[in-house]
Amino acid sequence: MPPLLANAAVDLFLKGGPIMYPLLLAGLVGIAVVAERLLWWVRVAGCRDPRAVAASLAAAEAGDWAAAEQAVAKSADPVARVLRAGLAHRTGAFEGAVQVASAAELREAARYIGVLDTLVTLAPLLGLLGTVTGIMGSFNSIGSDELAVAKVTGGIGEALIATAAGLGIAIATLLPLNVLSARLTGLQADLEAAATALQVAIQKGRAS
Repeated sequence: MPPLLANAAVDLFLKGGPIMYPLLLAGLVGIAVVAERLLWWVRVAGCRDPRAVAASLAAAEAGDWAAAEQAVAKSADPVARVLRAGLAHRTGAFEGAVQVASAAELREAARYIGVLDTLVTLAPLLGLLGTVTGIMGSFNSIGSDELAVAKVTGGIGEALIATAAGLGIAIATLLPLNVLSARLTGLQADLEAAATALQVAIQKGRAS
């Protein structure tokens, strides 16, 4: 960042009043969470193995349980791990095993989603608090001395900066939150579809 731009940002931050410090913390937390989640989803995308999933389902439908388990034995695909759990318990608590495995995958995928959701709500409220404190400072300065005009305008500036910062953080957090929520919903749908397909394949495999 150029020195002049950095100085302007620092000056704007200081003019925003004390509420800018919790807003800064909220912004840093949001950046860290978004970066971590995006990297996690990139790793998951690299682990997806639809061929192994399809091969496992085809083998299960043919009644070849060894081949079905072997197809997903070493796969890091979340869907493959759920199939692996289902195949391991195909003669017993199939539904329970699949539900436990799916819950573990979804719990990992949903990590920190609640943090982002909280920031979307918290940041505007902090900005509103800065607005209130800034306006209160302006009213307290009215009629105090010859510098009252400068204090009033400074209080109004503090209110506007805090409001803008809070809204900016909320907007910047809302977009990745929606993207991550959509990815989570998609993964949940994939896990449910795979579990249902495996259940049908196992039934056909037993009948064959």
